Amino acid sequence: MGVPSMPELLVILTIVVLLFGAKKIPDLAKGIGRGIKDFKKAIKDDDEEETKELASKEEPKPSTPIEEKKSENA
Repeated sequence: MGVPSMPELLVILTIVVLLFGAKKIPDLAKGIGRGIKDFKKAIKDDDEEETKELASKEEPKPSTPIEEKKSENA
């Protein structure tokens, strides 16, 4: 099965218009676009959180300097 040709696409478009009505199609497209945008934003936020978590785990802990005690006799 290949890519639908122009007449097939017109028939599909006609059926969609008949089922949903011409006024509903822009609302459906807007809702789908908003859903995709929210999905991409959620993925981006998750990636940023994972990056922050990894960075905080990989940070070396500050080491305390070892102070040498000098004896009073030396």
